[in-house]
Amino acid sequence: MARTRAQDFEEKSRIILDHAALVFAEQGMEKASMSQIAQQAQVSKALLYHYYPSKDALIFAIIMTHLEELQGAIEAADDPALPPHQRLRSLVGAVLDTYRGADNQHKVQLNATAALTDDQKAQIMEVERGIVKRFSAVLDQINPDLNNRERPLLMPVTMSLFGMMNWVYMWFKDGGRISREDYADVATTLILEGIKAVK
Repeated sequence: MARTRAQDFEEKSRIILDHAALVFAEQGMEKASMSQIAQQAQVSKALLYHYYPSKDALIFAIIMTHLEELQGAIEAADDPALPPHQRLRSLVGAVLDTYRGADNQHKVQLNATAALTDDQKAQIMEVERGIVKRFSAVLDQINPDLNNRERPLLMPVTMSLFGMMNWVYMWFKDGGRISREDYADVATTLILEGIKAVK
């Protein structure tokens, strides 16, 4: 019986998080209320507070759940045996695929960290650093000159790639003439070709 309750708890928790992400994305972190979130999720305020005692707790859970899913997808897609350029394309594809249907969660991640405690921010940054490190390691394989102590460009190039991926929700629409796979090819090619000229 305990296992059934745990599964039910996780299912309800995820439903609440998804609806909360929608409210936060539409209303903003300040304007969104626990009452709005409860109404959107079709649960009582008492149940909502049972799962998440505050807006901050909700925001933190949304971001961490999103990042942990992203981290898991990246780890599953990463194959160190692949040639570095193919490995990079696999990682980019994993990120963009994980972002599918997660625009609200992504907006919360990008815009809501000011509402979090220092400890929560530190936990989020730890996961983010691990994700970034995996990408920078592959880019370092592709062009070791980026990791020059006198002119360290590995991190700027890595973060430029994340800039292309992280803001895709602003313009990309599923079902359009460009697929996520197409854009994964484009983003990977821009980086691969671009770093050849970076000195």
